[in-house]
Amino acid sequence: MLLSGKRIILGVTGGIAAYKAAHLTRLLIKEGAEVKVIMTTSALDFIRPLTLATLSKGPVYHQFFDEPTGEWNDHVSLGLWADVFLIAPLTASTLAKLANGQSDNLLCATYLSAKCPVMIAPAMDLDMYRHPAVRSNFEKLKEFGNLILEARYGELASGLVGHGRMAEPEAIMEALHFLFDKKRSLSGKKMMITAGPTQEAMDPVRYISNHSSGKMGIAIAEEAFKRGAEVTLVLGPTALRPKYDEILIIPVISAEEMFEKAASLHEKMDIVVFSAAVADYRPAKIYNEKIKKSDELLSITLVKNRDIARSLGQMKRNDQVHIGFALETEEGLESAQNKLQHKGFDFIVLNSLKDPGAGFQKDTNQVTFLFHHKAPFKTQVISKNEVAELILKELEILTNKTESK
Repeated sequence: MLLSGKRIILGVTGGIAAYKAAHLTRLLIKEGAEVKVIMTTSALDFIRPLTLATLSKGPVYHQFFDEPTGEWNDHVSLGLWADVFLIAPLTASTLAKLANGQSDNLLCATYLSAKCPVMIAPAMDLDMYRHPAVRSNFEKLKEFGNLILEARYGELASGLVGHGRMAEPEAIMEALHFLFDKKRSLSGKKMMITAGPTQEAMDPVRYISNHSSGKMGIAIAEEAFKRGAEVTLVLGPTALRPKYDEILIIPVISAEEMFEKAASLHEKMDIVVFSAAVADYRPAKIYNEKIKKSDELLSITLVKNRDIARSLGQMKRNDQVHIGFALETEEGLESAQNKLQHKGFDFIVLNSLKDPGAGFQKDTNQVTFLFHHKAPFKTQVISKNEVAELILKELEILTNKTESK
């Protein structure tokens, strides 16, 4: 058991998801971890300390000192004791305190004293979770090196549906396993991901492009990195960036530039994921000066861009894995199946702009996985991070089969 003997502080703050701390504590103890629980005062309104004390087999801390005895609960010693400080759930209020170095309660003071990795699982309502002030505080914690288990999509206590649900205890356990697991599933693998849009210039001012944000490809890159892969992200023009600095980003603009960069790296790669939304056509002529507006109709001749996935599929070695994407404005199963067969993909991920919650610029997606030798399956509307997890799980199954031959 990866958590056997690990010393874990579980911080519990005052949100409705605090009830999940009981199940989480039980799972931690079951795996052999030593657990100390720190609660904020508001958390006491949602779950009783006796519950967590019984499950953790130790006292629950929520004040700087014990009032009857005057005994000091030393936040410095607590912070130095832990192998990991896990805060689940994390409310917007405590998030703001951690981001700004406040220490008006035992949990925050211990956080400031901790020398170990800090992992947080936020839980709050939809509008709170996406508010710019809250997102800014998350970015601060990421800059501090904290590990954030993004809130999940689903029904919230308010009755709204969206992101804000705390990750389930089982998912948090998986994240802890990853943290302590030195033998990660993709260790030693080199992986290249194409992501984002391309821009095809018409003149110095205008271009042809699409609405891709690159979110899906970036989510795959982050998940692959977490699993130990050496990740290279060939990224079209987007303001988004992965949260891990270790992911190598190669910025490109046009489809031809994306092909050239990807082709130059392809031979060194074990795994390639083609998630970019590459423009199919480009202007035949790029004007040196801005095209002037006139009363006449403007006709622009377009020529076909190179099919990056098909071209690199023709260079694919037997020991390489290629994963494709297909975006359609209708169901598109036949089109995706054709791409699977003719572009050298080992499996393909299909999504349709007609599916609610799917498509460009969104944090969620609904996809269908198609394979060569097993039945396809379609997901519900889930976060793009969860889609990335599913892709990597299928990849692990595939690579394990390949290596066992």
